[in-house]
Amino acid sequence: MKCSVVIPTYNREELLRHTLNSLTRQTLPPDQFEVLIGDDGSSDGTKAMVDSFRDRLNLRYFFQEDLGHRAAQARNLGLSRASADITVLMDAGVLASTTFLEAHLASHASADVPLAVCGYVYCFNLDNEDAILILKAIDFANPDATIAKLERTGQWLDVREIFYARYGDDFADLPAPWLNYWTCNVSARTAQLHAVGMFDEQFRRWGGEDLDLGYRLHRDGARFVLNRAATAIHVPHPKSFDGNNDQAAENYRYMARKYGTPIIDLLPRIGELNFFELNDIIRELGLPQCNDYVAAQGQISG
Repeated sequence: MKCSVVIPTYNREELLRHTLNSLTRQTLPPDQFEVLIGDDGSSDGTKAMVDSFRDRLNLRYFFQEDLGHRAAQARNLGLSRASADITVLMDAGVLASTTFLEAHLASHASADVPLAVCGYVYCFNLDNEDAILILKAIDFANPDATIAKLERTGQWLDVREIFYARYGDDFADLPAPWLNYWTCNVSARTAQLHAVGMFDEQFRRWGGEDLDLGYRLHRDGARFVLNRAATAIHVPHPKSFDGNNDQAAENYRYMARKYGTPIIDLLPRIGELNFFELNDIIRELGLPQCNDYVAAQGQISG
């Protein structure tokens, strides 16, 4: 088996159905990947819907009681059991292109160092501002055709194009390349994900657990790369931009307390700083690279 796909979910039966349908169309043969679903206590028909795919996908389903927002723990339900060399992390409601998994695997096969691969995500609206138009534009039976049209017309490109325009696609040597590690569409070596402790289950609010994982991969030597061929579509769903930001802000404060490094200390200020310009701010302030800072602090305390 070449690839493990980990998907968390919570009362998103139809969104998850779209995601699983897209995985049945992969050019990677179905016996070469597994799909592990971590359910954070769904009370809809998620379990029965997942069971309906068992004749088409190599599926494992794990359920935990609904005790509030525990997405990090739900992710770990699957990730802790991933058995392939490479794990792809995605979300319910993400439609994979047919070559999605092969593209992720190709990035890792071409490298002799551990990678943290960031895929490309169309239609990620920060505040669902174009949700109605996007839903009309998506051909759920043919994500590839939708992606081709979006690429051709330049519509609803990955929101991180602001970042790529500023720093280029080769951003691995930035002081904080992990800011792009959004787990709606990323991958890494399974052994490294396990070695760095997987997702921090202390995250009990929306947002930040993916950046926290990316930060630890960075500290562990993973090199961050963009693979534009690992394409997917983010299907709109109800959310509160301001509410999510408030929850993420508390998670960033938690990260600052946990790590205590000058770069991480900037995260709680994201509301006043431009997220996509944070690497410039780090350089302008002359902040030490995180690993250098940790090493220096160790020498001082020693």
